[in-house]
Amino acid sequence: MREMLEEKLARFQELERMMSDPAVMSDSNRMASIAREHGSMAKLATKYRLFKQLAKEVTEVREMAESDDPDERELAEAELPDLKKRREKLWEELLDATVGGEDAARSRCVMEIRAGTGGDEAALFARDLYEMYTRHAEMKGWKTEVMDAHPTELGGFKEIIVGFAGEGCYRELQYESGGHRVQRVPETEAKGRVHTSAATVAVLPEPEDVEVDLKPDDYEV
Repeated sequence: MREMLEEKLARFQELERMMSDPAVMSDSNRMASIAREHGSMAKLATKYRLFKQLAKEVTEVREMAESDDPDERELAEAELPDLKKRREKLWEELLDATVGGEDAARSRCVMEIRAGTGGDEAALFARDLYEMYTRHAEMKGWKTEVMDAHPTELGGFKEIIVGFAGEGCYRELQYESGGHRVQRVPETEAKGRVHTSAATVAVLPEPEDVEVDLKPDDYEV
């Protein structure tokens, strides 16, 4: 994410330089094209510049908090929470602007956890993932609902589908999509051999409810 933002900022700065280049300014078509690209990136670049400045200030204030001067420490400890809060809020805005768009702000999503290679141990790993995500949801104050589940005899899951509801749940959980793997000694392994198990996770935003008014003429019985 940071690497991508750095690339976009570098491109934005390059466009700024190009817009002041006499050779570009003399070519109206090229200038118009560059100006359009520059304008489309301006909001994101400005936010990221501010984020970098806030991140720098947080680092500096943290160093002040370790000062031998008690007055300086007190000042730093008073400033740090607000700086960190502003930095985190700006980072969330950057996430919304770059990954997921409107979907990232959705407060409802659905997660499918499916056991992969590894037999019973993979199903137990899928259960562990389910428990980890639901514990995280509980800590965040989100609501969870098991929508479908295919348990195994050992207490694992071949597949389980869970709904999450709460502020920012999709923004956080969307990055869990993909393959997950664990290497460990199963409880059922008598010889102490390490097994590799896999599971896949898919996270999708839950569609918003849409009200549709139907008139008698719109349908047939």
